[in-house]
Amino acid sequence: MDTSRWYRSFAEVEAKGNSEIYEEWGLGVSEDPAVLALIDRLPEPRRQPNLIFGASRHLGAPVAPYASFRRWLRENWSEVEHLARIRTTQTNEAGRAAVLLPVLGLLKGPLSLVEVGASAGLCLYPDRYSYLYDGEKYLHPFDGPSTVLLECATTGNPPIPEKVLDVVYREGIDLNPLDVGDTDDMKWLESLVWPEQDHRRQRLRDAAVLARADPPRLVRGDLTSAVADLVERAPLNTTIVVFHSAVLNYLIPTARVEFTEVVRALPCHWIANEGIGVLPEVDAKLTVSPEECRGKFVVSLDGTPQGLAGGHGQFLDWIGQTTTTPAD
Repeated sequence: MDTSRWYRSFAEVEAKGNSEIYEEWGLGVSEDPAVLALIDRLPEPRRQPNLIFGASRHLGAPVAPYASFRRWLRENWSEVEHLARIRTTQTNEAGRAAVLLPVLGLLKGPLSLVEVGASAGLCLYPDRYSYLYDGEKYLHPFDGPSTVLLECATTGNPPIPEKVLDVVYREGIDLNPLDVGDTDDMKWLESLVWPEQDHRRQRLRDAAVLARADPPRLVRGDLTSAVADLVERAPLNTTIVVFHSAVLNYLIPTARVEFTEVVRALPCHWIANEGIGVLPEVDAKLTVSPEECRGKFVVSLDGTPQGLAGGHGQFLDWIGQTTTTPAD
């Protein structure tokens, strides 16, 4: 992928309306041959805007106009390059649980959850968070309101469950699992939250506190080779769900195909929450126009699109095409 176009697309599609700083930085980098030359020294997967910007802020880059950031980046490039080579963008956005919940609610409990690309595992707790849909419909855990409230705007009347999910088992896979009890891991996760989004940063901290009270079981491994073992370990007489959010885009297309073939052969349901273009066979089933999909994630169940979502779970446009009825 051409790095200049990558950064321009990031600025104009992802950052626009979400982060003025990242929009300015993305556009600045896209037009800056000297900075592009530095970034192009990295392998392609390591050139991504979120990784470079997150690594820079982790190391103390000023949240300032592009000219100041550029000066800092060129002076500190060796440290940024090193960090970009050893870290990955493991954004662990608990807010995505709000767009997964209506799909999970279609399935009969009790549920066993297996997340691939789990990062620190914060999306493995959809039953421990409180939700507020469209500013009026609340859903709380069995034991009362959570310290983590996920707000989501919807269209299309998604089947929001009437009661919280019954989750009895949760486990995750990641190439480099992060520990909610490790100070540096948590600092890295905070560095991946976009500069102006203080609400996401606080939500991350609150979700981590909740997770530390009951740490998730996370396995180090490749998602394609490890997922079958995790599914096999899940308790009998539960509905097993393999899910992921913004993960497969980091795989080459052939590896994505291999993963989907593996997971579809397992005795489980499969929920994907990925950007447009990541799973072409899922995108091909969409009945909305390409323009309506621009910059959105596709939430699917067993390969069938159910909704278009904000990348951080802030909205869900329901287009449910499944014949499954909501669980009791």
